[in-house]
Amino acid sequence: MNRIELIEKLVSKNDLTKAAAGRILDTLIETIQVAVKKGDAVTLVGFGTFKSVKRAARAGKNPSTGASLKILATTIPKFTPGSKFKAAVDPKAAARKAAKAAAK
Repeated sequence: MNRIELIEKLVSKNDLTKAAAGRILDTLIETIQVAVKKGDAVTLVGFGTFKSVKRAARAGKNPSTGASLKILATTIPKFTPGSKFKAAVDPKAAARKAAKAAAK
């Protein structure tokens, strides 16, 4: 699914115009990006958490020459899916986890 298909889904499920749905989607994405850039975590209960993670400097290798090089430290965005999202994607794993929790 791409951005246009997502906007069309918003329009069909809600009483919105395509322009309004596009603005809502843009606002949502921009808000998440700004918050994560500031270092805040954005948690959507059941869906997941967006946050920034610091990655330490490390040594690497150039795959074409084999020469070693230093990879600088960086900050990257990370998404951790929530339990409802995981269950929607893989219901069998969610059922196994529930059965394991019930057995304890």
